[in-house]
Amino acid sequence: MLPSPCRIQRLVHETHDTFTLELEAPDGAASGFAPGQFNMVYVFGVGEAPMSLSGDPARRDAVVHTTRAVGTLTRAMRGLGRGAQLGVRGPFGRPWPLDAAAAMDVVLVAGGIGLAPLRPVIYAIAARRREFGRVTLLYGARSPEDVLYRRELARWRAAAGIEVTITVDRATRAWPGTVGVVTALLPRAAFDPAHTVAFVCGPEVMMRFTADALGKRGVAPERVFVSMERNMKCAVGFCGHCQFGPAFVCKDGPVFPYPRVRGLMALREI
Repeated sequence: MLPSPCRIQRLVHETHDTFTLELEAPDGAASGFAPGQFNMVYVFGVGEAPMSLSGDPARRDAVVHTTRAVGTLTRAMRGLGRGAQLGVRGPFGRPWPLDAAAAMDVVLVAGGIGLAPLRPVIYAIAARRREFGRVTLLYGARSPEDVLYRRELARWRAAAGIEVTITVDRATRAWPGTVGVVTALLPRAAFDPAHTVAFVCGPEVMMRFTADALGKRGVAPERVFVSMERNMKCAVGFCGHCQFGPAFVCKDGPVFPYPRVRGLMALREI
């Protein structure tokens, strides 16, 4: 429950409202995490919030978070400079089941800021590329200006053998790609439904429709995994703030097999 002090080493403005923080490892020690886990990040005098780990899991000298400036805490965080200190607790939560995807085709579907929790998965797959079949990333953003990690997307496509397709909700004249919702990319994506594992992260309505679309392609529901990052406060299952039906997102998630949360995602007020 006690945050470790970490200093900001680097801050990158990804888009007009989204930024990446690179922090020194807590207490100067090596920091390890599994793709899909999260930290609780504390801004002194402001408060604490859960944030997905979005860096390379093989890198042990830094803690990386990409987040959007949408509230008091994240706006305060964006205004900090190099050398400023934050408090960090973690890592917490159940990760993406990469071992279950070995020798399978992998479909990664991200909506908006949902690409950040999937970024460590892509790093891990790229480092172990021969262990997986075809790997496809389908990414939907609001506009071309909202696309995250532009250089890395190109590098993953060119060097890591990952098929990357990007779509936007609102295009400009200069946009050469697809326009529309990310689920519209699934009918044309190349993968073997009988031997595919899917990792999905984004707004809950997007994840629900994506899981349904994957089912229509023939992907078994139990091989679809979603990240339900919502309302974490204590991160260790004490406060009950993140209770999601019978589960606690902080300790039973944030990554869940889709069948476990499918019914709850369709219920209002949960």
